[in-house]
Amino acid sequence: MPSHESFDVVIVGFGPAGATCANLLGTLGVRALAIDRSQEVYARPRAFALDHEIMRVFQNLGLADAILPHTAPFTPSEYYGAGGQLIKRLGSIPPPYPLGWPPNMVFNQPPVEAALRRRAGEHASVTIELGTDLVGLSQSSDGVELKLRNASGDERSVAARFVIGCDGASSTVRELLGIEMEDLQFDEPWLVVDMLVDERAAAKLPQVSVQYCEPARPTTYLIGTEGHRRWEIMLLPGENPRTMEADAEVWRLLARWLTPSEAKLWRAASYRFHALVAHEWRRGRVFLAGDAAHQQPPFIGQGMCQGVRDVANLAWKIDLALKGKAGDALLDTYAEERGAHVKRLTTAIKGIGRLICERDPAAARARDAKLLEEAGGEVRTQPRQHLIPPIEGGFVSREAHPANGTLFPQPTVRRAGKEVLLDEIAGCGFRVVLDHQLAAEAKAIEVLAAQFGAKTVCFDTNGLQECGSVLAAWFEKHACLAAIVRPDHYVYGVAATAEALERQLRAMASRL
Repeated sequence: MPSHESFDVVIVGFGPAGATCANLLGTLGVRALAIDRSQEVYARPRAFALDHEIMRVFQNLGLADAILPHTAPFTPSEYYGAGGQLIKRLGSIPPPYPLGWPPNMVFNQPPVEAALRRRAGEHASVTIELGTDLVGLSQSSDGVELKLRNASGDERSVAARFVIGCDGASSTVRELLGIEMEDLQFDEPWLVVDMLVDERAAAKLPQVSVQYCEPARPTTYLIGTEGHRRWEIMLLPGENPRTMEADAEVWRLLARWLTPSEAKLWRAASYRFHALVAHEWRRGRVFLAGDAAHQQPPFIGQGMCQGVRDVANLAWKIDLALKGKAGDALLDTYAEERGAHVKRLTTAIKGIGRLICERDPAAARARDAKLLEEAGGEVRTQPRQHLIPPIEGGFVSREAHPANGTLFPQPTVRRAGKEVLLDEIAGCGFRVVLDHQLAAEAKAIEVLAAQFGAKTVCFDTNGLQECGSVLAAWFEKHACLAAIVRPDHYVYGVAATAEALERQLRAMASRL
């Protein structure tokens, strides 16, 4: 390649997904360049929620202490029907938490994104260039050539082994590749309003999040961190989205809840809530991630989470490919795993969206009656996390088991009198986690697992004990004594004996 500068990976887009990707690659020592046309973090919130899987990724990056102050528990979401009656409730599972963090959280995006960027800049192998645009891209069998333009208009070329497009819904990477989006048939105009509400007014507002499933105008009310409250308001036929962003229109729509003296208007922006997914997630050495690869309605707050899942799935696979420890077959599992996962979750979100967005009064009343009948007359809380599917297919064991493709738990553990979350001891590479019943065989398993680049963690050896019974209950539920865990915390496979575990490890190594 004619370029003088070369990197292992170029990340296009430095929002939450791109910054997380840069951090993940940085922890692995991958030489990465991250670019973004914007010079600064966008000062207002767009993403609103994150979940325990994403918080676990942030923990692994050493960012938990920096991010936690900008989070709060996600309150239950109550759905009220056409007649004002409660028809559905989504909420959280109770402690003990399976991944070590509250399953659902709200957060303030600007400081969280800033923390991700700061941390990325601390990795010696990561270069960050802001105010830089991608203007051209070509690839060959051994690399990618990128043409970049800086804020002064100067252009240069750089080379990369791989490129990851994290550059949002209007992705330049996707456009340059000519990849089309598949329409999953959801397209509705909404107005999103963020308010900073004073304490007395906040006390008068609902103390849980609310879905007003009212045919006249479906509306979502969300409780953010501190005084942040968000309303998502469906726009009606004939309403001009830009006109509805005007302050006077916003206050008219919020008159049911607030007066201008009680809150500060932080942001009002109109959107079309879409359900789209890229026809291709990978073309040669170029990958799409985050909103560049998929967009879904926001009704359970999974938009940013999906982008972080993408890069958490991809980073370790690219690292293995760069080191010559895996090839195209593993890289292809990125699209296989994430594409199916996104489509399944988007289908669930669309179902909630259709429920909320019903504009026909008779159909809305029928919907309410059906939901109440299905609930047996008593609306029970449904955990939001039960809507999140496991991985299907891809790089999981071909010995079928319900645990395969699920997230491995992260209990609190005790060693030498100190209590920490499991990942602080086990690390984030491939792991073989053993129940105490295999303690006698742990040394032999450790030697074997090390041949395949996996770390062995066994309870009741070296003074390691679980605080509580999250993991013990997981082993009992799945009738196994060992689990092979991938770097992204998904279960590759499980085993009930040392012999079965060896078989699984050798099969995994052969697939890599």
